[in-house]
Amino acid sequence: MAQLEKSGSIIFMLDRSQKELVIEAGRSESQYWKDLWRYRELFYFLAWRDILVRYKQTVIGIAWALIRPFLTMVVFTVVFSLLAKLPSEGNAPYPIMVFAALLPWQFFSNALSECSNSLISNANLISKVYFPRLIVPASAVIVSFVDFLVSGMILLALMAWYNFVPSWRILTLPAFTLIAFALSMGAGLWLAALNVKYRDFRYVVPFILQFGLYISPVGFSSTIVPEKWRWVYSLNPMVGVIDGFRWAIIGGQTKISWSGFTISVGLVALLLLGGIWYFRKTERTFADVI
Repeated sequence: MAQLEKSGSIIFMLDRSQKELVIEAGRSESQYWKDLWRYRELFYFLAWRDILVRYKQTVIGIAWALIRPFLTMVVFTVVFSLLAKLPSEGNAPYPIMVFAALLPWQFFSNALSECSNSLISNANLISKVYFPRLIVPASAVIVSFVDFLVSGMILLALMAWYNFVPSWRILTLPAFTLIAFALSMGAGLWLAALNVKYRDFRYVVPFILQFGLYISPVGFSSTIVPEKWRWVYSLNPMVGVIDGFRWAIIGGQTKISWSGFTISVGLVALLLLGGIWYFRKTERTFADVI
């Protein structure tokens, strides 16, 4: 077996005894990450394609990205504020407190749903040509991030309606957005890879998201959790993300449990690194299994 040529991470090899050309992905990890850059146009194409078809043949189009979180915010405000009489955080109106949490939650929820099915949806592409498969779930997260940016318009409208002026903490929002992005990517990679081999995850993901919505502090403030149990509650990584968003957006007297936040961020890092490791470990089998 003699090597003829190596281009990026594709290795061309010729078996002289059988006169057979073998094409396989390069095993070098550095070559793989270089390929991600070389195939960046495919990443742009997949993301742009999904953005275009997401609301295709719908009457109100991208307005669904505004309607869904807005109606969820109204329901949570009625249930938790008017009926359950739960307090808001600081001096922020309850709808702003809820929507500050809905922004990262909707981003995470949409990204997880799209990522988990991304490889299955692109089965024809994956089974025919080589490219770094990491591009597929990454483009799905980008599409969800576009919805996240569109939904941010509602938050601006709520601030204008209530004459609410954010403090200097709003400048830290990109850092918390980056943490939400890392969490979405990490969890999405795990589920995307698992869904290829075990199609049961198509039914598991909706359950995870439905359950997660109620155990995460979306419709209420995490301050109602007793301090001695905050570290346990922070084992849900969305708690740290949501608390960070509220701390940045609401400002004022809003407090954040930095010990719990550290736990959540640590779990996000583990999810991301573990997701990349598992995805890369199983990636070379996708074309055969899918």
